[in-house]
Amino acid sequence: MITIADTRHNQLLAALHEDVLDRWLPDLERVEMPLGAALYESGEMASYVYFPLTSIVSLLHVTEDGAAAEIAVVGNDGIVGVSLITGDGSTTGRALVQSGGEGLRMGAGQFKREINQSGVVLHLLLRYTQALITQMAQTAVCNRHHSLDQQLCRWILLSLDRLQCSRLEMTQKLIADMLGVRREGVTDAARKLQEAGLIHYSRGHITVLDRKGLEKRSCECYAVVKREYDRLLPDKALRRPS
Repeated sequence: MITIADTRHNQLLAALHEDVLDRWLPDLERVEMPLGAALYESGEMASYVYFPLTSIVSLLHVTEDGAAAEIAVVGNDGIVGVSLITGDGSTTGRALVQSGGEGLRMGAGQFKREINQSGVVLHLLLRYTQALITQMAQTAVCNRHHSLDQQLCRWILLSLDRLQCSRLEMTQKLIADMLGVRREGVTDAARKLQEAGLIHYSRGHITVLDRKGLEKRSCECYAVVKREYDRLLPDKALRRPS
């Protein structure tokens, strides 16, 4: 059975008042989110929304020939399934688990009823959606104008923020797919960061050795995204009754 204590591991759920969470608990289900699992594909109708607890999900846009690039990451900071907030639930990309773990999910019907019932909940979710859009826009700018090692720094930092740890387990191919580059490029960028003493990289394991140095090495994109999340989603300001 899901408890309020379980929901506090997701920052978006933690921002809700306990009166709201009490109402949500019967409709929330704990699920495993294994590495590489697709929560939905482009063009599908979302059946669930997901609140990651210990996992990270990449939001990807896919071309007609199957090529994909990451536009945002969602972890314990948020929700996967914003199309149910802003539209009819039709997905425009793929949601792929990039770091396995657990999450909570709610059926699409129950979720839409909840956001229609509470203006405070809808307000919180729209603020989160605005922050997510900022991340998407900054990712597009970063991928176009900044070096691959700067992009890798941004990607590592965003992932770490959503795992609350200093170690990532990612295959080289997965990192390349997320950034939309060749594996050789990831190898070269990771080597530069390792030689600078910022990370240790071996067989798909990335351990951050110097986070402050990684932030300095990154372009401004990471800081822009973090500021927007901090501005739009204060820890306790939205935790009031609906």
